[in-house]
Amino acid sequence: MGVTEIEPFRIAVPQEELDDLRLRLRRTRWPTEIPESGWERGVPIEYLRELVDYWVNSYDWRVWEARLNALPQFTTVIDRQRIHFLHVRSAEPDALPLVVTHGWPGSIVETLEAVGPLTDPAGHGGDVADAFDLVAPSLSGFGFATPASEPGWNHHRIARAWVELMRRLGYQRYGAHGGDTGFVVSPEIGRIAPAQVVGVHIYGGLEFDSLTQPMTSTSPMPNGHGWRRSSGCAATPQGTPPFSPPARRPLATRSPTPPLASWHGSWTSSTTGPTGPGRYPIRPLTVTIC
Repeated sequence: MGVTEIEPFRIAVPQEELDDLRLRLRRTRWPTEIPESGWERGVPIEYLRELVDYWVNSYDWRVWEARLNALPQFTTVIDRQRIHFLHVRSAEPDALPLVVTHGWPGSIVETLEAVGPLTDPAGHGGDVADAFDLVAPSLSGFGFATPASEPGWNHHRIARAWVELMRRLGYQRYGAHGGDTGFVVSPEIGRIAPAQVVGVHIYGGLEFDSLTQPMTSTSPMPNGHGWRRSSGCAATPQGTPPFSPPARRPLATRSPTPPLASWHGSWTSSTTGPTGPGRYPIRPLTVTIC
């Protein structure tokens, strides 16, 4: 691939990789845990057993692979990093381009339910005037934008890459939308390219300064660590034990795969709480599967 080339992309995870994942999950050597410790010391083993059983026996990656492959996907290299993205054009000639940034530790799958209503609003009970050309990149190191080429891919650098991506696609006027990580990346896009960005929509924020710093500012956004420590929802427990990846160290030393499931289990529970049967997320985190 050349420096600025954009090439079509199709997901094709080899079956032997899926088989190997299931084999490693089945061979998990489960540790013991302190009785009645609940969620105080990390993900309960029983919860994790159920989650691993779901991955092994119920989750069908091929269904999601086919669903993603039904949409136009591409790759390009920006700032020495491979960028993978969806690019779904609306049939409406006056559709507004929109770059959508997913969250952490998610993927472009977060965008799938919105593809139809955004690109074909008339077909979903909306107004044709609200149509968008959708561009949904994978964050550096996520999903099929792997491996990360080097350190330093912060919010400002990601935003600069998205501005370049939209330029390569020929868009001179567009909007930006995102939540979680996208909450901080999307306003940064507006700061970097104010002449091109007509509006920014954000939700589910991790950084309060995204809202308080003027969009006219051209300096990188401050971190807002104080607010994140006090009100950062999942960001705080994910950054400290027992919810951080090393939480289940005995399990990590016995079987290398289930700790990743444990980490995602802690992420799910820290944001929604354990909710009983059927509580496992049905949408894949492609950064995990692949």
